[in-house]
Amino acid sequence: MQYAIGFFIALFIALTGVGAGTVTVPVLILFLGIPAPIAVGIGLTFSAGVKLILVPAQVIRGNIAWRTLGYMLLGGVPGVLIGSFFLKHLVTVGSQTLLNALLGAILVGTAAWQIVYSFRPMKQNPDAHDRSRILPWLMFPVGAEVGFSSAGAGALGSAALLSLTPLVPAQVVGTDIAFGFIVSLIGSGAHWFSRNPDPGLLVHLIEGGAVGALSGVVLSTRIPRRPLRLALWIWLLILGGQFLLNSYESAALPPRPITGEINRAHLN
Repeated sequence: MQYAIGFFIALFIALTGVGAGTVTVPVLILFLGIPAPIAVGIGLTFSAGVKLILVPAQVIRGNIAWRTLGYMLLGGVPGVLIGSFFLKHLVTVGSQTLLNALLGAILVGTAAWQIVYSFRPMKQNPDAHDRSRILPWLMFPVGAEVGFSSAGAGALGSAALLSLTPLVPAQVVGTDIAFGFIVSLIGSGAHWFSRNPDPGLLVHLIEGGAVGALSGVVLSTRIPRRPLRLALWIWLLILGGQFLLNSYESAALPPRPITGEINRAHLN
C-alpha cells in the first residue's frame, strides 16, 4: 500500500505540478495512522525526493525562470524554517487536537481557494506587468505553511506566479516545482533534526514515487492538467473537513501528548 500511495501522489505531482506535501500528510495521518509531526517530516522529505526527479526535466526543457525563482526563495526559505520551528513548539506543548485542527484549516482554505482559482483561464498575458519583486513577501507565509504542514508550495506558488508574472504556463509549473523542491529540502532537514521520521516508510514511498514521477513525465503532454487539479482539490477539501471534524470530536476528550511512535499495525 505504501508503494501505491507514493506512486499515485508522485503521478499527480508530475501531471499537475501540485500535490506532494498537500496530499501526503493527510493520507499518512488518516489512512496509515502516522502522528501529524512525523507525517509532516515524511511529507517534506518525500516531496523533495520526488521533485528531485522532476526538476532536471524542467531544467532541460527551459521551464525554470531563475530570476523569479530567486525572488520566491528570498521569502520562502526563512518562512519554511519559521514554520518548522512553530510545529516543533506545538509538539513540545503536546496539543494534538490543535495541530490537527490547524492542518485541517490549512487544507480546507487552500483547497477552497484553488477550486475557485481553477475556473480562471491559465494563459499567458504578454501585457502583464512583471511584479515578481512582490514575491518574497508572499512566499514568506507560503514557506511558513510548508514548514508547518508540508502543504502550499505547489498550490499557492502557482497562483502567485500566474498573478504577478508574465510567465507562460509551462514556466509557471517548472518554476514552482523548483521552488517546492528547495523549500521542501530545507524543511525536511529541519524536521529530521527535530523528529525521527520512519526511514522504512519513507523509502517505500520514494520507491513508488520514483515510478509515478517518471510515468507522469511521460504522460504530462497527453493529459490535461485542469480536470485533474480540480478533482485533486475537491478531494483535499473533503479530507480537510475530515480533519476538522475529528478535531471537533476529540476536543471533548482529555488532552493527550503528541508522540513520535508510529502505529505499526497500520503499516502492514
